[in-house]
Amino acid sequence: MNDIGSLNDSEVKHLCDKLRSRIVDTVEQTGGHLSSSLGAVELTVALHRVFDSAQDRILWDVGHQSYAHKLLTGRDDVFDTLRQYGGLSGFPDPEESEHDAFVAGHAGNALSAALGLALARDRAKESHDVIAVVGDGSLTAGMSYEALNHAGQAGSRLIIVLNDNGMSISPTAGSLARRLHMLRTDARYSGLKRGADDALIRFPQGERFRWVVQRFKVGVKSMVIPVMLFEELGITYLGPADGHDVGSVESLLQRARTLHGPVVVHVVTHKGKGYEPAERDPVRYHGVSPCIEREINGETYSSVFASSLRNLLQRDPRIVVVTAAMLDGTGLADLGREYPGRIIDVGISEQHAVTLAGGLAAGGLRPVVAIYSTFLQRAFDQIVHDVCLPNLPVVFAIDRAGIVGEDGKTHQGIFDLGYLGLMPDMTVLAPRDGWHLSAMLEWALRCDGPVALRYPRARVPEPVECLWDATDYRPSMELLRQGDDALVVALGSMVSPALEAAHALSHLGIKVAVIDACIAHPLDAAAICAEAARYSLVITVEEHVRTGGFGSRIVTSLQDAGLHGIRVHRLGVPDCFVTHGSREAVLAHLCLDAEGIRRACMQALDQVHPKSTR
Repeated sequence: MNDIGSLNDSEVKHLCDKLRSRIVDTVEQTGGHLSSSLGAVELTVALHRVFDSAQDRILWDVGHQSYAHKLLTGRDDVFDTLRQYGGLSGFPDPEESEHDAFVAGHAGNALSAALGLALARDRAKESHDVIAVVGDGSLTAGMSYEALNHAGQAGSRLIIVLNDNGMSISPTAGSLARRLHMLRTDARYSGLKRGADDALIRFPQGERFRWVVQRFKVGVKSMVIPVMLFEELGITYLGPADGHDVGSVESLLQRARTLHGPVVVHVVTHKGKGYEPAERDPVRYHGVSPCIEREINGETYSSVFASSLRNLLQRDPRIVVVTAAMLDGTGLADLGREYPGRIIDVGISEQHAVTLAGGLAAGGLRPVVAIYSTFLQRAFDQIVHDVCLPNLPVVFAIDRAGIVGEDGKTHQGIFDLGYLGLMPDMTVLAPRDGWHLSAMLEWALRCDGPVALRYPRARVPEPVECLWDATDYRPSMELLRQGDDALVVALGSMVSPALEAAHALSHLGIKVAVIDACIAHPLDAAAICAEAARYSLVITVEEHVRTGGFGSRIVTSLQDAGLHGIRVHRLGVPDCFVTHGSREAVLAHLCLDAEGIRRACMQALDQVHPKSTR
């Protein structure tokens, strides 16, 4: 990387080709975010030719465009471990490298963090540059607008590189996206703006001519874009430039370094550039699975949710669906084409999505918010204030609840039970299989208050015999297996491995009962306590942090019921952020697979009844 600034044009092109080839070859084996990183190769090379990432601070928003950055900053030798357990993270991580200035797993944080770094630099009277590389999809995040507003007010020297490819994961939603499209595709603006700059140089420096030329520039902008957001906020705008022309990008970056105050450098890129399949279908190749495991085998919870929702949309015209730039991830892409007026994508704006759903419900509709667990936590206040407080019938379909695998600690959905369980009037359900997900969704849409369904990124297991018919289903605790030695209380995705563990223990003469708790909040405390009173050992299993989770509520319920003689062993995620790796590997490490639950049961039983395991 130290020699990158001395490369000639031919060598720069060769470097870009090598980076692309390395990214494609690696992601085919490890899985990862392909299209975004391929589209940012030339931009990344230009950044590293102009700036020193060991001194200057480069922030990526969001981090799935940073693979070339990793390769250029000393991680080529270990790049094959990308997203693997114990290997490189799929996102920038300061714990991994000094060249990663800030964590970047969720979109919308870079501008605020970069401005904070710039203000801290100014206070310390230092001179390094701070650069935020922001995808146009991230500009749909409300926090980005808040940061832009403050940046213009603060006036601190900050370079904002707008990597504009017209997409986040899916095509970018919103009016700003349409305005950027006009700007990047209309040659009149670029040409006339250059003409205005030339005129400013030629005219005498009198205030009269300066004013005339400035008014001319404003007129040009008015023809092409009704409101130039950045310059109205006091942020200088440069561009647009071809983001795949290293020289053009370098020129704008060098110019930006000479300016005082915040400046936007607008570069236009093509997602998936240089890899024909990704160029043709950048949505599909945004994130890819390893070649040895392209798809999760069998039906997934996401696909069951989508097919169940399709049936409900056909039957009830009041149902609408809101998602925050996650049409594909939540299984809604096909439904979006079938029901364009009823599937609403608001862009990367989770807070807005939740309050919008509250407004839709207040207006008599039945909204479903389809969202990843890790992103829902951004809308905590909106869930409390705009949905639960007025007790509105909003259904939260929480995908990727629990361990998500290779995306790692920024994406693990392990905190939702902790905060959703705090909220009065909120019902939180966890289906153990596809049948229950479908039945719960239908039941939730009949409720008159908020309901959340949390389900994992996984294939649905074979259904266990159910007490209910689909037409009269109501969620409740179910005793699925009888036993005398201990009681396992499992929730949602942990029911199947708990049953497997109980079956394995039966071959050792250990009889363990298994309950599907079904409802995480409000807990069916009376029923669970009545069953638990028969045992001296209760083991709770949840795909969630133990602190403030489902097991903690079981302990509290037993204490409140006066059942102080029961030993409770809680299985779940310890008090830490969980690293990346395959879902199976991470669950095994956390003792949340069938074998881990079996071992934990035996160890707990040995502590309570030492002879029972012999």
